[in-house]
Amino acid sequence: MKRICLFLAILALPALLFAAPASESASGGGYIRHAWWGNTVRDERTIRVAQLFMEKNPGVTVETEPTNWDGYWLRMNTLAAAGNLPDVMQQDYAYIEQYNDRNQLADLNPFVQRGIIDISKHDRGSLASGTLNNKLIGLVLGTNAWGMGVDRGVLQQAGVTINDTAWTWKDYEQYALQIYQRTGVQTMPITGFVQIPEHISRQFGLSHYAANGRSLGYSGNAQATAAIKEVLLDMQLRLRAAGALYDPEDSFIQGRAMEEMPISTGKTWNNYHWSNQHVAHQTAAKRPLDYLLCPSVSGNRSPFGTYLKAGQFISLLTSSKSQDLGAKYIEFFVNNIDANRILLAERGIPVPSNVREDLAARVDADMKYLFDYITRVTPFTSPIDPPYPARTGEVEDAARTIHIQVLTGRINSDAGMSQIVQNSNAILSR
Repeated sequence: MKRICLFLAILALPALLFAAPASESASGGGYIRHAWWGNTVRDERTIRVAQLFMEKNPGVTVETEPTNWDGYWLRMNTLAAAGNLPDVMQQDYAYIEQYNDRNQLADLNPFVQRGIIDISKHDRGSLASGTLNNKLIGLVLGTNAWGMGVDRGVLQQAGVTINDTAWTWKDYEQYALQIYQRTGVQTMPITGFVQIPEHISRQFGLSHYAANGRSLGYSGNAQATAAIKEVLLDMQLRLRAAGALYDPEDSFIQGRAMEEMPISTGKTWNNYHWSNQHVAHQTAAKRPLDYLLCPSVSGNRSPFGTYLKAGQFISLLTSSKSQDLGAKYIEFFVNNIDANRILLAERGIPVPSNVREDLAARVDADMKYLFDYITRVTPFTSPIDPPYPARTGEVEDAARTIHIQVLTGRINSDAGMSQIVQNSNAILSR
């Protein structure tokens, strides 16, 4: 019996050691863990902010836990299963509802009411995007928008001037043909199934997904479905027939480095990406790229398809034994001027107005361009829709296969659109 007890104690030792920081925080030792996904630049800046917080709060320890995007959610799921989630974590719009449904994210409202967290300089839209069921479960770390990067030099060579606050998809098609005829540079196909269909459906007063998350939000609306089919499939087929569309199969390759993207190598004049990725795309391309609102069905009249999205959230975990300290760290990370001078808007344009004003005078010209972009396009945005359902990834994977088949001529656009809608609804309704 003694040997069995000793053996069990040895087996339990690694778990006890792994969990030791949590018990330290429970005893008021001033210990919290902060986990996020990112890159080398984000990691270095975030660690410096944690160090600054510790300098300003002697006796406090912040353990930093960076991971890349691919491994982050798997790691968080593993830690959740082990009951060892961090105190503070970076959250994404695609996952925040799932974590909230599992009651893993703490409501920040009590910390606001107690004066630990200040939201007085946060706009209503950003606060609303981090609120579910009247709980403030995340503060926005950076404002982001979906749009189109374009090669300034190619447009000039083709004699094309774009007014992105009024252009339509018909204008886009004409520009694409003109650019190809005058420069030989092709147009990047629309490869994703979420952002552009979502952009179009919102112009019909619909969301991409139904409110209950069990079907596409536009599948019962013939006009919206036809508009999505026209842009996603028919327009691209016409451009391909004219030779103006870049190779669809190459375009759909995932995970390639930015330096290998068609716009970086000069094969296309445009690319679709989030605004907080634009500077990196321009760096990879090694030439000036402008960033534009996407074309619209309506010429950018209300209701608008574009919305401002949280690049990431920062959230407090309900399992944290040091919630007051975690809330204080979140307040510092989001609102402190010195902290944000270190972060330098790497996660997107900051939400607090005073932070944004301070950084606008400090960032380089490329980042200042994005600050000005968000300010310029905000009047052409509408409130963001609820978070995506859990099966979004499955829907997009299934739609991608059909999309490629249409653009490569293996099935026609009518059959392709019908299959996309039917398959998507079948996946979502499971």
